[in-house]
Amino acid sequence: MQFVMRFKYLIFLLLVSMVCLSCDDTINQEDLDNKIIPSTKVSFSQHIQPVFEARCNNAGCHNDQDRASGLSLTSYVNTTSNYLIVAPGTPSNSKLVWVIEGNSTNPMPPIGYRPLTKNQIDGIKNWIKEGAKNN
Repeated sequence: MQFVMRFKYLIFLLLVSMVCLSCDDTINQEDLDNKIIPSTKVSFSQHIQPVFEARCNNAGCHNDQDRASGLSLTSYVNTTSNYLIVAPGTPSNSKLVWVIEGNSTNPMPPIGYRPLTKNQIDGIKNWIKEGAKNN
């Protein structure tokens, strides 16, 4: 009887492991780093949101559940809800730009996490300069 219970438990663990291992929704960091964000006509959905999803919306960070520093970057509405974080048209007045450039007491991403590339930082700045549109 105990053998049968252990066997069922083992089968259950194997099935759960197979399901978990077959689900790969991760973003390939190399592909993301090699994707060039243009200097004009920056699209939030095509260029900016993928960067946020890969670098900012991790567990314990700027997702809807954890909202580190009260900020979620999971959607356009969340990203632009505070004029101090994203000041459309003026990247130099946007706290988001300050932290990703390291010009803040709490630079982002924090030490230990992969930093944004120069192109990603410039892309975010250009998106804000162009009005931080939901495009």
